[in-house]
Amino acid sequence: MAAAAAPAAAVVSPEAPVATPTAEPDTGDEDSREVRVLQSLRGKICEAKNLLPYLGPNKMRDCFCTINLDQEEVYRTQVVEKSLSPFFSEEFYFEIPRTFQYLSFYVYDKNVLQRDLRIGKVAIKKEDLSNHSGRETWFSLQPVDSNSEVQGKVHLELKLNELITENGTVCQQLVVHIRACHGLPLINGQSCDPYATVSLVGPSRNDQKKTKVKKKTSNPQFNEIFYFEVTRSSSYTRKSQFQVEEEDIEKLEIRIDLWNNGNLVQDVFLGEIKVPVNVLRSDSSHQAWYLLQPRDNGNKSSKTDDLGSLRLNICYTEDYVLPSEYYGPLKSLLLKSPDVQPISASAAYILGEICREKNDAVLPLVRLLLHHDKLVPFATAVAELDLKDIQDANTIFRGNSLATRCLDEMMKIVGRHYLKVTLKPILDEICESSKPCEIDPIKLKEGDNVENNKENLRYYVDKLFSTIIKSSMSCPTVMCDIFYSLRQMATQKFPNDPHVQYSAVSSFVFLRFFAVAVVSPHTFHLRPHHPDAQTIRTLTLISKTIQTLGSWGSLSKSKSSFKETFMCEFFKMFQEEGYIIAVKKFLDEISSTETKESSGTSEPVHLKEGEMYKRAQGRTRIGKKNFKKRWFCLTSRELTYHKQPGSKDAIYTIPVKNILAVEKLEESSFNKKNMFQVIHTEKPLYVQANNCVEANEWIEVLCRVSRCNQNRLSVYHPSAYLSGIWLCCQETSENTLGCKPCTAGIPADMQINIDEDREIERIYSLFTLSLPKLQKMEEACGTIAVYQGPQKEPDDYANFVIEDSVTTFKTIQQIKSVIEKLSEPHEKYRKKRSSSAKYGSKENPIGKTS
Repeated sequence: MAAAAAPAAAVVSPEAPVATPTAEPDTGDEDSREVRVLQSLRGKICEAKNLLPYLGPNKMRDCFCTINLDQEEVYRTQVVEKSLSPFFSEEFYFEIPRTFQYLSFYVYDKNVLQRDLRIGKVAIKKEDLSNHSGRETWFSLQPVDSNSEVQGKVHLELKLNELITENGTVCQQLVVHIRACHGLPLINGQSCDPYATVSLVGPSRNDQKKTKVKKKTSNPQFNEIFYFEVTRSSSYTRKSQFQVEEEDIEKLEIRIDLWNNGNLVQDVFLGEIKVPVNVLRSDSSHQAWYLLQPRDNGNKSSKTDDLGSLRLNICYTEDYVLPSEYYGPLKSLLLKSPDVQPISASAAYILGEICREKNDAVLPLVRLLLHHDKLVPFATAVAELDLKDIQDANTIFRGNSLATRCLDEMMKIVGRHYLKVTLKPILDEICESSKPCEIDPIKLKEGDNVENNKENLRYYVDKLFSTIIKSSMSCPTVMCDIFYSLRQMATQKFPNDPHVQYSAVSSFVFLRFFAVAVVSPHTFHLRPHHPDAQTIRTLTLISKTIQTLGSWGSLSKSKSSFKETFMCEFFKMFQEEGYIIAVKKFLDEISSTETKESSGTSEPVHLKEGEMYKRAQGRTRIGKKNFKKRWFCLTSRELTYHKQPGSKDAIYTIPVKNILAVEKLEESSFNKKNMFQVIHTEKPLYVQANNCVEANEWIEVLCRVSRCNQNRLSVYHPSAYLSGIWLCCQETSENTLGCKPCTAGIPADMQINIDEDREIERIYSLFTLSLPKLQKMEEACGTIAVYQGPQKEPDDYANFVIEDSVTTFKTIQQIKSVIEKLSEPHEKYRKKRSSSAKYGSKENPIGKTS
């Protein structure tokens, strides 16, 4: 089964061959096994408001927000200081590598000396995420109650046996076999020490028993059996067959409570299940998996409205990706889009027209077209369509059209390495030096010197500006090609305006690229952590100045466009002819037809970095094989780890060419979750990531960068070699060949990570969801073709761009035909999946509601 795609990387790849459309294959068991279920989450944590204040004189809080899959934190925002209505404005995107029940957002109050205080949460069931997709919503914060913070499932078996007691009477014995649990939460970042209490509860009884404690595991195997005698009335002996009496069966239940053993501190509740004994009414045996549930009193409060609210934009997707041969016809139709005349009649453009959120269509379209070297002609054509409606040269490419959104996404993907080599060194200096740069008189702190702050700010702006205008040779070729097309189109549209050729380019490269990356470096992977509040303010002031320098220089305006007086005063320092000349020269260079970027850069491409735990290699006899926190850095040449961020001297280096495999490591190896192994020419490197999302991203980027290495392994050991034995296969020789096949290689493209089957599946899903609107567009084409008079009901099609109704109608017919054919294998797979996932199985546990 192919692996999932990771977040996009650096530069555009060479053109991949276009698959020839093939006949639809038969959907058998083989194909069903090849279907990949891929989940992703993107969105924005916007802001909170009306948070509960402190009771003391200082009512303000220092707030941050986290995203959790069940109880596992996978994302954290910056801290917003001294506010009860913090404005976060942070976008997120990640692949979800595991199943989950709830997506939760926690708002915290930062505490330096003690544990951070959880103010409230928004918890959304997985099944309900689609109800909030694609739009911003205010959610009321709910109280965080330890009795409601649960995750995981329990495997339970119940039986009823008939027993004859010592005095000869007949009674019933209830046998409770607690087999295992799966997916219990981490406690303080580590696997828990779980145990279970097993109780038979009724109106007049509460018999309780307890399992042994299992150490350091989130998936304990209990395999313990408990016996409870069920007292029967004397009337039982007169019954003709063995059964539970009606009056008792409704009153008895088995309750399983999961706990984390706290040793010296209080035990932590992990969840409970309640199973009525009447499940045995029709059968003397019952076996099933159950989802752990919160306690009855969990999360109940009369003051939920007092905690405040959180504004979120959430888009969760779950795609069922079929084998490649199914997608040939749809891919062929999409890749023809740049050649369709007019462009508004193409399949790609129609998708953008009918989607409720254009960004939903833009993401997969840009990746697919980039992968096949089709984005430049498509983006040029849709940009030309935008220009038809622009009358004022000063507003050129300032809106959020399909064209501008396509270019924004393209720059994020292909320009990532460009940003790293251009901005990262200076942003590191700004974030680590913490020089004061506040120049707003209202925001100055006591003792601040505004003139010194101005000099600090000017120093940073000048250094950043100088680096940008000297960076044209690093600008990716595909960006240069599109900028050239934009410049030519703008000149033709406004032949008498000498500055529009520059503003057409600067509106993208300065306004939508450099300025955005400066103000939000973490989003572009330019910084590993969120900057503090003072640094964010500095970056905001720099970003505003750089953005204005780019547009002001290109338009030769005599004054800036700042609304704030203090920014107008500061910007006077840059109103010199030299800045105008420098900006124009830079824009000339990046919008020429000459290739700026070589296919293989001399500098290594920076791919990923972050803090994780690695197991000591233990190369000496007395070396302890414990886990230590290290800073990992991956480039296209090597994987290194350091004692701390920014350290130039690596403790350990693995050349990428020496990597033989990268695979997950079973939790049982070290009783730790989210572990993976880098198998190379020396001993395997065992690494623990901070969460499942991070582990998944590291595995995929390491696989991508090493997939073409010689001597890659075909088999590996999924567990560690400890105490002279492989835990997985019990072999004693450390050099024994692996016992499990390596994971299938992910789509090969280190330059731009494209899983084209997944992108086309996403487009198929969007067409399917938008079929009603596609139908309306088809009807509008028919109306336009036969009715030549004035529009009587413009609402029917006024929102569609239909330049050629006949060609558009034909394309819509093709889209509908392709989607209909592609729906058949999807429906077969859904039926097979629903029939195979028995209710009560591990995949579909009891308690999972929709």
